[in-house]
Order: sequence, then structure tokens, then C-alpha cells
Amino acid sequence: MSYRQNTNSFSKPVETGKEYTVDITDTGRDGEGVARIGGLMIFVKNAKAGDKSIKIKINSVVSRFATAEVVADSTDTA
Repeated sequence: MSYRQNTNSFSKPVETGKEYTVDITDTGRDGEGVARIGGLMIFVKNAKAGDKSIKIKINSVVSRFATAEVVADSTDTA
């Protein structure tokens, strides 16, 4: 019988350094906003639940989540 080891070859739906537009749906344990892209949880610094259509930049991607920061949101007028 053959067993395959989980090599965690899950392709991540985001890339470090790229920008995405997301809705913040929840608040994380440390107060950061939480969004999801393709099932991957993204912790967004300086965002809060209810923020809509904000542009974020991915800072890091690890096996189960990513971290990001806000670049701009839909309410910016500048």
C-alpha cells in the first residue's frame, strides 16, 4: 500500500508584493482586519471589519495565511 505525504503543494492565490482589492469581513485576534482570497486568510494591518473594496499589498505569504497592508480604499478622494 502506498501513502502519499502531504507536501503542502497548495498553490497560493496571492503573491508577495502584489496588490489586490478586498472586503474586510472580520477582525483578527490582534485587531487587524481579515479578508479572504481563494480561501486563503489574509490579515490586513490598519483595516477593520466592514471596510469594502480596499486595495491591499501582500507583505508575506506562509502556509495557512498571508499578511498585508492597506494601500488605498474606495473612499479615498485624493
